[in-house]
Amino acid sequence: MKKLCVLFMIVLCSLVACSHNEEATNEQEEPEEIVEEEPADPETTEKPEHVYPLTGLGSNEELTDRMIAIMVNNHPKARPQTGLSQADIVFEILAEGNVTRFMALFHSNIPDRVGPVRSARPYYFNLANDYNAIYVYHGAADHIENMIQTGAVKGLNGMYYDNDKVLFERSPDRNPPHNSYTLFDGIYQRAEEQGYELEAAYQPMTFSDEEDVEGEIATDISFRYGSNSVSYQYDEVADKYLRFSDGVQTVDNADNSPIQLDNVLIIETAHQVIDDEGRREIDFASGGNALLLQQGKVQDVQWERKDGRIIPTKDGEPVPFVPGQTWINVIPTSPGIDGVELSSATE
Repeated sequence: MKKLCVLFMIVLCSLVACSHNEEATNEQEEPEEIVEEEPADPETTEKPEHVYPLTGLGSNEELTDRMIAIMVNNHPKARPQTGLSQADIVFEILAEGNVTRFMALFHSNIPDRVGPVRSARPYYFNLANDYNAIYVYHGAADHIENMIQTGAVKGLNGMYYDNDKVLFERSPDRNPPHNSYTLFDGIYQRAEEQGYELEAAYQPMTFSDEEDVEGEIATDISFRYGSNSVSYQYDEVADKYLRFSDGVQTVDNADNSPIQLDNVLIIETAHQVIDDEGRREIDFASGGNALLLQQGKVQDVQWERKDGRIIPTKDGEPVPFVPGQTWINVIPTSPGIDGVELSSATE
């Protein structure tokens, strides 16, 4: 009888052990449950608290620095320029003859140096003043310098700081007057010495939050300033416009990076030569016809000067910019917008 009891106990223990082993095996073989994460809802995704006023791009910090407007030389001997790839907005306008000059507005991105820097013109510094920017230039006719010194704009003239290594330096790689460069750290230092305000608050321009913009396909655009040509080509991969001067791509001399633009605004307005030197007056008050290039498309718009800023409009309402960098070409009314050639890569 004892033997039967012992045998029964051994069989019972074996059955229990097998049961435990089967449970352990089943637990190991049971696959883990895969939980799929739901895609983020764009409406609930946290947006940056601030935007840069000239680009519409988001920023987690409020930018209180004052805008800087710098006159940049566009003579063929001054190309390629330095610093333009970091400008929020660039104005391209005729100076004397058929050579244009740039005024680059810097706010969201600050390069180490910019140039070559060139002399002042009233229609440039009036724009700079309307944007509430400190105006940096190198040289001016006496009557123009007198206008600046008597308060037309807060200006810093390289004539007074030529090659001081704080605000301006001369590059040995080029000949005057195409070798003067401004140093950004020096701008703030010299502006403070002049008693200029270094901080300012700005309202953002109108920007679109839509993925697609209106317009007809336009991937290749060209026009002329006299004998000099300007053209833009749409880069579909980058979703930006590339710029060319006289058939040569515009790049930044600092790192050879191409100028890539999210908005190109071409505006026509009256130009008038006012002296024997070929200086001009340009009408920035009346508004007029314009073309707006974005995302490989073109829109026929008007331009207006609203609160001092040049903006595209339709029926009196602002047409939004695409967030990013903008180039504004100012061309004479003759031939004006009619002289701009538009084409598509598919044509």
